[in-house]
Amino acid sequence: MHLLSQAGRWLATIPLCLSLSKAPVAAAEPPIVGSDVLGMLEHWLDANTDLPPRPDLPEIRVVSAQQAALIAGLPGRGHGATRGLYDAQSETIYLVHPWAADDPEDLSVLLHELVHHRQAPRHFYCPAAQEEGAYRAQSAWLAELGLKADVNWIAVILDAGCTPRDIHPD
Repeated sequence: MHLLSQAGRWLATIPLCLSLSKAPVAAAEPPIVGSDVLGMLEHWLDANTDLPPRPDLPEIRVVSAQQAALIAGLPGRGHGATRGLYDAQSETIYLVHPWAADDPEDLSVLLHELVHHRQAPRHFYCPAAQEEGAYRAQSAWLAELGLKADVNWIAVILDAGCTPRDIHPD
């Protein structure tokens, strides 16, 4: 179709659009992660962990570092260290922008959060107790690709113990 006639058709629809409902119309956004990528990560988790799959996949959203800090309850601390979050109540994975499905490091963050989605029905003494398993899966997945995860294992294991910190006698 000729560009001018396309523009004419578009301009002709303006009055119609303005006369329709005042409700905002949300444009359909393409999925952040394709079902093929999610399927590959889910299959890897099935083969490499003892965590059973959940009936429904989580919602996945990309957010800014500042939004991630607010979601995590850390207002004003969006310094970029957090790459992903999982909210068990809403079953939503938040990936921190920039995030790309063709970057193995970014995919490993999604895999880490998918582990949390699978862990959600289980009981943990503290939220940090879930991290060791998620980091181990992430590290193993990256190792299969010949990459090394940048994980402070001492901190992860200490936090996973759920012991109180900074205990000082009065």
